[in-house]
Amino acid sequence: MIPDASTSISPASGLHIRPFAPEHLADAVRLSRQVGWPHRQQDWAMALAISEGVVALNNRRVVGTACCTRFGDVALLNMIIVDEAMRGHGLGRRLIAAAMDLAPGAEMRLVATTDGLPLYEKLGFHAKYRIVQHQGIARTATARVPVREGPVQDVTGLVRMDHAASGLDREALLDRIAAQGDVLLADRGFAMVRDFGRGQVIGPVVARDAATARALIAEAVRRNAGAFLRIDLPEGAGLSDDVAALGLSCVGGGTAMVRDPGPSPSGDFTTFALVSQALG
Repeated sequence: MIPDASTSISPASGLHIRPFAPEHLADAVRLSRQVGWPHRQQDWAMALAISEGVVALNNRRVVGTACCTRFGDVALLNMIIVDEAMRGHGLGRRLIAAAMDLAPGAEMRLVATTDGLPLYEKLGFHAKYRIVQHQGIARTATARVPVREGPVQDVTGLVRMDHAASGLDREALLDRIAAQGDVLLADRGFAMVRDFGRGQVIGPVVARDAATARALIAEAVRRNAGAFLRIDLPEGAGLSDDVAALGLSCVGGGTAMVRDPGPSPSGDFTTFALVSQALG
């Protein structure tokens, strides 16, 4: 349960922190458009379905959001937005603190914008690596490793691979993605593709090696040639040039940060593309 944190902001301000509920989704979409995010209401709804969150209300109008998504021993902070008219008054810090209170004792992860980095550093987060966002109109491609359709009813094997790569227990999330999107399998990894924002997003891509990851991405691109695609890559995965050659140009990214880190994943799988910057 989310504690009533309305006393954390002066009553004279007219602002209150409340639990993020489905009736706040339309305003959340408005805020995300304000900051240039492509999220549809369906994208927000999926994030909220597996998360807890808070909103800042000003006379019943949502002027800020923050979510906390718990995946086992790790919590991801995400969907943190403050209305442009309310910035510069500490509201972002209060929202983040309220979201962090939803997962006491957990390792905390997030992806920060350049503007957000100083605040997160003050809150005890440390930069780990860069995330590179690519998007564009997909070209035709050829997978150099055999890739096939994967299961939609049973993602148990995919969950094990994903956990070995990320340390996250994401069965509920992967179940949702499999039910609404496509699952691609190779002998040494898997990928998922789903509707998101302006088109579709490829992710996660989890594999034992880069060759398998390239093949999974190429097959996802082949199936969606001529359509708008997005993919978010850890910079160290080394696949940005390959993805750019498939028509998906680099358009920015963020910085993956962590606070109170637990043990690093020890499996022999690697996350080559994220589900999203919000959900790791």
